[in-house]
Amino acid sequence: MSIETIFFDLDATLYPESNGLWPAIRLNIDRYMLERMDIPEVDIPKLRDFYFRNYGTTLRGLQTHYGIEAEDYLNFVHDLPLNDYLQPDPELRVMLLSIPRKRMLFTNSDRPHAERVMSTLGIEDCFDGVVDVYTMDPYCKPREEAYRFALDFAGVSDPKTCALLDDSYRNLAPAKEMGFFTVLVGPNGTHPSADRILEDIHELPKVVPEFWEHIESDR
Repeated sequence: MSIETIFFDLDATLYPESNGLWPAIRLNIDRYMLERMDIPEVDIPKLRDFYFRNYGTTLRGLQTHYGIEAEDYLNFVHDLPLNDYLQPDPELRVMLLSIPRKRMLFTNSDRPHAERVMSTLGIEDCFDGVVDVYTMDPYCKPREEAYRFALDFAGVSDPKTCALLDDSYRNLAPAKEMGFFTVLVGPNGTHPSADRILEDIHELPKVVPEFWEHIESDR
């Protein structure tokens, strides 16, 4: 395996969805659509699902159809007390820092949210860069253009030298087609878009020990 750069998703990947943070963010998305946009409550679930399926995120759908400002939306939906959901994860920190590869964060969220999450987990110095929703504007995962932006940002020309860890097989599918090595994180079962599957990010050394091989030995 000639992997030189590993892209990590953030929410529900570096921490488990079961801790309640990601469901709380989704609830704030509904609140934003109801309180800021006056969209009838009964229409919100089907509209959010439509945007997710067709644009990758609710944000991109709302930008396309309503012209909302990304910063206002993201500030609203991420306005949560992270300490109620997350706590420092020294095991995760040690594991990430031990991987002899370039480590990039690749999230459909924005950098301020990513930095708050990383700070709360205690992993803010574990990545070589952050590819966020502004970096890949106007696209987002799972649009192929978003992955092209991520590769350019990381200074990578060949996706076959990269891996992606994500909790969504929808996000893994384009990466797989482009040549990424793909890892599905979370209790999501099997999927053809995933080369390996973890129930929890802490299982990474056991499930993908190749990430710890020295790059020189891959050649």
